[in-house]
Amino acid sequence: MIQVGIIGGAGYTAGELIRLLLNHSEAEINFVFSTSNAGNKVSKVHQDLIGSTNLVFSSEINPNVDVLFLCLGHGNSKAFLEKHQFSNRTRIIDLSNDFRLEADKTIQNKTFVYGLPELQKEAIVNANYVANPGCFATAIQLALLPLAKANLIKEDLHVNAVTGSTGAGTSLSETTHFTWRDNNFSYYKPFTHQHLGEINQSIKQLQNSFESEINFMPNRGNFSRGIFVTAYTKFEGSQDDVKSLYQSYYKDAEFTFVSDEQIHLKQVVNTNKCLIHLHKHNNKLLITSIIDNLLKGASGQAIQNMNLMFGFPETEGLQLKANFF
Repeated sequence: MIQVGIIGGAGYTAGELIRLLLNHSEAEINFVFSTSNAGNKVSKVHQDLIGSTNLVFSSEINPNVDVLFLCLGHGNSKAFLEKHQFSNRTRIIDLSNDFRLEADKTIQNKTFVYGLPELQKEAIVNANYVANPGCFATAIQLALLPLAKANLIKEDLHVNAVTGSTGAGTSLSETTHFTWRDNNFSYYKPFTHQHLGEINQSIKQLQNSFESEINFMPNRGNFSRGIFVTAYTKFEGSQDDVKSLYQSYYKDAEFTFVSDEQIHLKQVVNTNKCLIHLHKHNNKLLITSIIDNLLKGASGQAIQNMNLMFGFPETEGLQLKANFF
């Protein structure tokens, strides 16, 4: 049984992480650190956990845990690790964007591996430090990786993606209030979203010749959780060609599946799955990709990475049923 520490325990991703770990047969939560909630019951903040745990938020950190999850705001993980020392055997999984890019992956004597299992599972298995991918980045990369692996991205990519309100975190802002979000829809950060850096990096890793533009339009949806991505580009092969390409790439993936039928968000909400659908029209290929932003896009993928790092079954603690009804 490995001992787990969580830093920054009050947000949505931390709440889901705690829920998953409480039901993991090989892990035990040693502490949940939160400066704003120290002394409070975890279930007071994460009310879905009432009756599931008596954990209390801690103001103390155990530097000798087996694995540490950093659930901090972007830019804060680096500062935290510069201030706090942990055992050399403590493995760290960061859920922020601090260490995802090659230029940012090293701090002190720690080098972070980019943690998208469908891209580099072997590197994760052998890693001590993992940078968990972003939510939009996960859904978009899983839509595009098979094309990049086959060197078939020849033209610009056009990506439209909609995320639920939980993607914005728990802090209120003008666009996260219920009265603004309900019955509403809007785009933000057009063509400049911060996840483009890691998406381009991964595509380039597989297709070194990639020089095209990824035209990414992120949108705010009027639902709580999930990401729905549609991407299209020029593709000269047949429907059977592209289906075979994607099925071959994901044949050993535990959580990514190619569907013959059109897909919708309820199929993945509350799961660690990514579903992909392919549609060929003339010389264009439309790829649809869907995930739960809090699970495959954050905490579920973090648990998946922990399982790989410690040699547990990849699906341990992640055999979840979708909230379909």
